Amino acid sequence: MHKHTIAFLTLLLIGFGAQAQEVKKKVINWYNGAKYGMNTDAAYAKVLAGKKSETVIVAVIDSGIDIEHEDLQGHIWVNTDEVAGNGIDDDGNGYIDDVNGWNFLGNAEGENINDVRLEVTRIYASLHPIFYGKEYGELSKEEKGNYTLYKAVKEEIEKERAEAEKELLDHQETTQALNIADKKLQNHFNGNYSKKDLKKAKKDPTIGKYAKQMLALYKLGLTYKDYNEMMGYYQGNLDYNYNPDIDPRSEVIGDNPTDFSETNYGNNDVEGQDAGHGTHCAGIIGAIRNNGIGNNGVADNVQIMSLRAVPNGDEWDKDIALAVRYAVDNGAQIINMSFGKPYSPEQAEVIKSFRYAESKGVLLVHAAGNEGLDNDDSENYPRPQYKEMREKFSNWIEVGASTRFKKAKFYKGVYLVRDGLAADFSNYGDKMVDVFAPGHAIYSTVPQSEYDVYDGTSMAGPMVAGVAALLKSYFNDLTMIEIRAIILASVQKVNITTPLPGDPAKEITFDKLCVTGGIVNVLNAVEMAENYK
Repeated sequence: MHKHTIAFLTLLLIGFGAQAQEVKKKVINWYNGAKYGMNTDAAYAKVLAGKKSETVIVAVIDSGIDIEHEDLQGHIWVNTDEVAGNGIDDDGNGYIDDVNGWNFLGNAEGENINDVRLEVTRIYASLHPIFYGKEYGELSKEEKGNYTLYKAVKEEIEKERAEAEKELLDHQETTQALNIADKKLQNHFNGNYSKKDLKKAKKDPTIGKYAKQMLALYKLGLTYKDYNEMMGYYQGNLDYNYNPDIDPRSEVIGDNPTDFSETNYGNNDVEGQDAGHGTHCAGIIGAIRNNGIGNNGVADNVQIMSLRAVPNGDEWDKDIALAVRYAVDNGAQIINMSFGKPYSPEQAEVIKSFRYAESKGVLLVHAAGNEGLDNDDSENYPRPQYKEMREKFSNWIEVGASTRFKKAKFYKGVYLVRDGLAADFSNYGDKMVDVFAPGHAIYSTVPQSEYDVYDGTSMAGPMVAGVAALLKSYFNDLTMIEIRAIILASVQKVNITTPLPGDPAKEITFDKLCVTGGIVNVLNAVEMAENYK
């Protein structure tokens, strides 16, 4: 991501939370429309009207889902072989009362974990007792590889903690000033205020200076909420992400995360403490269409299976592998995976689970990541092809994030305040990223039957999962591997220039950012599916 100071950092929380922007009509459901949307609405109107469909199960491995959300009713998967609340594993699948999925981040007593360490911190915590105070020359040949890793993760943790401490200290006065300004403005406007309110208040003798302070943030593409969330991001880095002294999994779950045969953990709380991210993804895939509320999901005949395995911090490889197997064994035809990390210590077991899904013809859709990096040259796990593999998984789609904007905008010609067609945060790669899909300013469901605008490849992934579900629903004879081929072959080709994600000073033609050189297009895909074979 950009290495600006906090004042210019617009995308630090991409993929974790909302931009807190005002929701305008042109934002709601833009991704279903024409131009740089996916032409979903046109597909339903021109091709699918009057056609019969079959229900498709999509597993969402994520932070949890609010299964009681008003716009997801009837679209939540129900395990009909399980009797709710009887404390018995009725279907014998190893999970008690798993009526709507499973929570791999809890225990049998109903306790859950949420704020956890990153994988780099977990690696450091495991190696530090072994290598602290030792020198490379005194180690055995077997130890030297792990020592090199230890030094690398130690340096990364110390760097991140130092940066967080510096940002919090450097902006202490700014934070205090903005807190005062917000209280004054809240009092004046009797609650929340908009950008339009602030513009009107600029000349007010009592609150004018406070309005100007907040407007300065807007000029940089930020709001007061954004600023607070970013400061919270740095505080979170100190408290748990890069804190080697905490281990909530050990305290709450108590399993061995490297023992994949130990599967008797978790509970059936598929929402958990913070289901914003997962609920947003679920709504993109399958929020009820055309009911007059919220957003329209891409697929109209879908059942969402909630698998909670992604905490606030890095997911564990064990949880992901078991969640994939659960999804496959319980009828999911598509698995959405909007998560990722740069370290994956248990890759072999994760690969086995992906091979298992591949053998059963289950499609895996994965978000490419939000670091603005080239995935061809960087480590981002899970990935469509691991180093020991000769070819990619045949059942995988890797997704980057696009926007509704043709051209980017810069503040004073330097600071990017509106992305180009490729979202500035999106990872890319003409070998490792298959396709792009809408992932910027996406309005969808969040807990408590509310809605919000999020950014991230985390949003682009479920767009593609939704398209796959739609195609399987209306063209059930097609295999998921065939559907994958159709999605990739039917993209809207784009060759306009856009700022290079992560380095907006450079320009690149959009078609060089991924394998297909385009954006997923539902109308094209449906028309191709009709004439397939």
